[in-house]
Amino acid sequence: MTTETPRWFTSSYSSNGGQCVEVATNLAPAHGIVPVRDSKVPAGSVLELPAAAFASFVTGVKNGQFGTV
Repeated sequence: MTTETPRWFTSSYSSNGGQCVEVATNLAPAHGIVPVRDSKVPAGSVLELPAAAFASFVTGVKNGQFGTV
């Protein structure tokens, strides 16, 4: 990962039920990545997604392209 510090946040749409992910979008402009981690395990693994792939995922969620459980 880059030496710049990620600024983690959880979506405002999260109901804080413990099934959340955190993202650090501040790295997208300069590094082209969006780190994602499990909010319950902040010291755990981080998945680095290409910024364009993350943007496509968010668009899909907003458009209802994924089922709900």
